[in-house]
Amino acid sequence: MNLRLTYFLLILAFGFANFSCSEKKVGDNELSDSEIKDGWQLLFDGKTDQGWHLYNKANTPSAWMVKDGELFCNPDTFEVEHGDLVSDKEYANFELKFDWKITTAGNSGVFINVIERDTIPRAWASGPEYQLLDHEGIGKEYLKDSTKWAACLYGFMPQKNVSKPKSAGQWNESKIVQNNGRIAFYLNGILTAEQDLTSETWKGMVANSGFKYFPLFGKNTKGRLALQDWSKGVSFRNIKIKEM
Repeated sequence: MNLRLTYFLLILAFGFANFSCSEKKVGDNELSDSEIKDGWQLLFDGKTDQGWHLYNKANTPSAWMVKDGELFCNPDTFEVEHGDLVSDKEYANFELKFDWKITTAGNSGVFINVIERDTIPRAWASGPEYQLLDHEGIGKEYLKDSTKWAACLYGFMPQKNVSKPKSAGQWNESKIVQNNGRIAFYLNGILTAEQDLTSETWKGMVANSGFKYFPLFGKNTKGRLALQDWSKGVSFRNIKIKEM
């Protein structure tokens, strides 16, 4: 073999080996070097619920607990307060990623643009919802309303592209993007919803829904994120956000 070619191949091989050795193995609730460089931030460190609090009840012990690297809402505890968990910080333009799993027949959600006020009783009264659902266990009657399927813009439209969640107890990967009021929902890599929250179309949809009785619902393009407490358990991990 040509000596110059041999030298080149040795340099190339060394470069690949050096690159693979320098790559950080990323576990759950961690950021890769490239994510850090791109501006991603963890919203859950896998050890504490720092950065989150109960809606309208800051610093109150709650049914939300950290267990085995999961942020888990325990439906079977009665010694603490139940309620939706909201981010300490507000967000406007962002890309949010999170993993979730739910119990059999579970029904929960993630809200965006939540306004936290004593005069607003629940997070859902201001923030549109990314629906979380166990399709297999919830029952056919519930699924007849396709605007309530997993990864829908809850109560407003069926999935743009069909993406069924994994079975109860298995992890799903979700993403929510918001840019100047334009939102997009994804479930396991598939786009499931799109909407412009500043459009007349959206205003009309709200005005013709049950949410019309809540003056601030869907009117904001900045607010807190919220994880819904429900009567059955739900878990989250790998919650991360990149502000744009």
